[in-house]
Amino acid sequence: MTSNMHTNNTLLEREESLLVIIDVQERLLPAMAHREAVAENVRRLIAFSDIIGLPVIVTEQEKLGPTVPDLSHLKQPVKPISKVAFNCFLCDEFADAIRRSGKKTLILTGLEAHICVVQTALYAVPGFKVHTVRDAISSRTVDNWNTAVERMRVNGVTITSTEMVIYELLKQAGTAEFKAALALVK
Repeated sequence: MTSNMHTNNTLLEREESLLVIIDVQERLLPAMAHREAVAENVRRLIAFSDIIGLPVIVTEQEKLGPTVPDLSHLKQPVKPISKVAFNCFLCDEFADAIRRSGKKTLILTGLEAHICVVQTALYAVPGFKVHTVRDAISSRTVDNWNTAVERMRVNGVTITSTEMVIYELLKQAGTAEFKAALALVK
């Protein structure tokens, strides 16, 4: 069965996708629930994006410091977009970057799940396929994180995981990309 037989296909397609890293910043990350696991999963997705050439957009909320240093060294140069709005789309530079990319699927990660991630996801849903990576987002409390995930889910956002993203975009084993990505999933 070929992919063009499904008009509502919710599987990720590399050619249509863009990784968005929202506000994983030095002054914000320490306050997050499960921060080590979330940071590790964002790191894995960044490394994977380098392996397959997936475009990345990074945002930084003003006054919360720079993106955590070990997350900001992509092979592909990415200049973080500074913003004050919680919904990333209310920042013209972000909206322009998304428009210029031509991508129709957003893979969302970052902080905080119940503020910037949920507002960005819900705003994007009518015009984009949105996949939020559940194990690569966080809030200060698990309750806020759970509420954000449920709200996104009931409003048409696909909830996914780091490994699901990696394997969906790889599509098959046995390739050079698969072999390079194995270190990220073991």
